[in-house]
Amino acid sequence: MTSTIEQLKREIDPGTIEPPFLMNLYRNCFYSTLETTTELLPDGTTFVFTGDIPAMWLRDSSAQVRHYIPFSVENVLLRQIIKGLIKRQMQYIRTDPYANAFNREPDNAGHKQDRTKQNPWVWERKYEVDSLCYPIQLSYLYWKATGETSVFDNGFREAVRTILGLWRREQRHLEDSPYRFERTDGSPTDTLQNGGKGTPVRYTGMTWSGFRPSDDACTFHYLIPANMFAVVVLRYIGEIARDVWKDEALADSAKKLGREINDGIQGYGIFRHPKYGPIYAYETDGMGHYNLMDDANVPSLLSIPYLQYQAAEDLIYVNTRRFLLGRDNPWFFEGSCAKGIGSPHTSKDYIWHIGLIMQALTSTDEEEIRELLKMIAGTDADTGYMHESFHKNDPGQFTRPWFAWANSLFAELIHRIMKDGKQYLFHW
Repeated sequence: MTSTIEQLKREIDPGTIEPPFLMNLYRNCFYSTLETTTELLPDGTTFVFTGDIPAMWLRDSSAQVRHYIPFSVENVLLRQIIKGLIKRQMQYIRTDPYANAFNREPDNAGHKQDRTKQNPWVWERKYEVDSLCYPIQLSYLYWKATGETSVFDNGFREAVRTILGLWRREQRHLEDSPYRFERTDGSPTDTLQNGGKGTPVRYTGMTWSGFRPSDDACTFHYLIPANMFAVVVLRYIGEIARDVWKDEALADSAKKLGREINDGIQGYGIFRHPKYGPIYAYETDGMGHYNLMDDANVPSLLSIPYLQYQAAEDLIYVNTRRFLLGRDNPWFFEGSCAKGIGSPHTSKDYIWHIGLIMQALTSTDEEEIRELLKMIAGTDADTGYMHESFHKNDPGQFTRPWFAWANSLFAELIHRIMKDGKQYLFHW
């Protein structure tokens, strides 16, 4: 495997940028997933673990390789890695679609004291809508970049049917769902209330999520950005069903579900804010309760244009963004070294690199992007890598020194700026 990665590094070059310190940071982050978290397995699949935790998250593994997709068009080895990852992701989804993280082997590693249906392949069984969205998005983007349809095999099709069935069932979670989750040896955000069912919800058309992409329990279980991601992914499924499988029935089924979820978002997910006007809530229960905040983990409200749910110029998104990037968002912090969105998953006053990078990826203001680049590059604590979070007044106080998702997202940001011919943003 080491020789394969070294060969790949010789074959794919992220490109040269100035100044040198930014180039060093970019190259470190660009190769991080290949160098440190990728394993090609004998069965032809790829295991991509998250970094300092030896398990593969469906979400993280997808995000960790997304920035390699443009380079896979010409590189056979990179295609092998991505196709192998997609195949393993679909195997995992068929094994347990409610799980968020999996083991390399069925060795019962992970959180085996949790009160939920256990499986030796599963590291953690926190159900998160985005865990099912990410592998579909990765597969779709890979198809569109390379034209290759071999990933859409019978196993993929079975996984898609599993996802659609689960999302429909979770539209009526309390009535129809078998999913329960309780953890007795963690923090309150690691478990679901109400005997593992979660707090009450009313039918809205949206699909229920137990946990956020931070792996923290939802306050109200209709997680708006995750449902937005599902709407986008259902469009992808519809296109795959029509153009690849020639299955109009499946395409129509995905379209119908997507319409129901989107109607739920528009009918129940918008809050009329006295200061900002109509904004998207982070969570709701369909019974008049709203959680007004954002979390740096993606899908987030900040990431709406990145998810391609709405354009950056959309009025409600513009209003929402103003709310998110200010002190009315309880998880926005401003200090002497940085200002940006953090997460209840980490301590107060800790800003996430993923949040800063996503702010830059969704900005239409070049000066804002330049300032964010300066902020991001200045808060790596001289390590040459991104982190999970850092203290707003002292980047040397940070969490997770080995967090591949943040590295990959930073590499994606730099590559996008280069592709757009805006290298002048690298100078300040």
